[in-house]
Amino acid sequence: MTAPDAQPATLHQLETPCLVLDRQRMDRNIARLAGRAADLGVTLRPHLKTVKSAPIARLALQGPEGPATVSTLKEARQFVAAGITDLVYAVGISPAKLPAVIDLIGQGGRITVLLDSVEQAQAVAQASRDGGVVIPALIEIDCDGHRSGLRPDDAATLVAIGTALMQGATLRGVLTHAGESYGARGRAAQAEAALLERDAVVRAAGILRAAGLPCPVVSVGSTPTAHAARDLTGVTELRAGVYVFFDLVMAGIGVCDTDDIALSVLTTVIGHRPDKGWIITDAGWMAMSRDRGTAAQAVDQGYGLVCGPDGALLDDLMMIAANQEHGILALRPGSAAALPDLKIGDRLRILPNHACATAAQHDRYHLVEGASPQVTDILPRFSGW
Repeated sequence: MTAPDAQPATLHQLETPCLVLDRQRMDRNIARLAGRAADLGVTLRPHLKTVKSAPIARLALQGPEGPATVSTLKEARQFVAAGITDLVYAVGISPAKLPAVIDLIGQGGRITVLLDSVEQAQAVAQASRDGGVVIPALIEIDCDGHRSGLRPDDAATLVAIGTALMQGATLRGVLTHAGESYGARGRAAQAEAALLERDAVVRAAGILRAAGLPCPVVSVGSTPTAHAARDLTGVTELRAGVYVFFDLVMAGIGVCDTDDIALSVLTTVIGHRPDKGWIITDAGWMAMSRDRGTAAQAVDQGYGLVCGPDGALLDDLMMIAANQEHGILALRPGSAAALPDLKIGDRLRILPNHACATAAQHDRYHLVEGASPQVTDILPRFSGW
């Protein structure tokens, strides 16, 4: 599905900076996690906050309607309009957003909301009664102190929330996100995070069921734990999002290799500062984002690693600094490599620290196949809330 205002057909002709997506790498990433979910005996519910594109989402989904996960109402609206209707809205619900949820349900969306308080549960039940619908909800569980959610042993609050929901809405189950796993380096540490994640929701589900409350869904998910989990007994579904593209943060903790990263930003060389050992490009932080997620890792990758137009990494060349529309490339400190001889107008590709943040700077994907410069398709991407 090529965009109506399709641009020229090769990377050498595109206006830069722009977003490039390697279809071969993406397909391999999608197949990898789909296979793991099947082996673990759980349903895969991809998180679409990274791709924000219905045509690309469909490549990752198990069926035409989902299941899928979203993080904004705009995502929900866009995907329901595209026929992707089985959605978990996996950000704590606020009462002001419930009319929009009811509207989406009226359009055929099967929208499940997320909450972690009795106050939210009462609001969802009241909105259900007032709107003449039954809004399904999941209770968020905190498995590692990362963000929101109830402790899995907070039986009193779990039961109170479930009871409040059943006064007009319905309880679908429990959900957790092992956000601390993004700091877990290596497969063993990630497997331990996956075990804690699983145990937390399974314990919470047991409390609800013992109280006579329904809990058909037990949902876990983060890209590191999804790839490292060894046993998901008691879990019904697995969520992950950035795995479709991967990025340098995921490579830095060992979830993927750099040659798994499907997303890059195409940029043009626009200047040189030989006195500083710099190459200047037209992709600054407006194209790459300000995300410096690898700065806290063992290897800091600056604002991204530099590849040739074929996607092959250039030795020790990285984006060390960014202004709004200027990127500054230089060799990694201490490197013995030679600065490549790049001319004004040469094209490069920059691998991102955080695929979600970098993709959010762009409104379309330019698809390529491996090292070929041919653009095989141009697909739309949306942003906002």
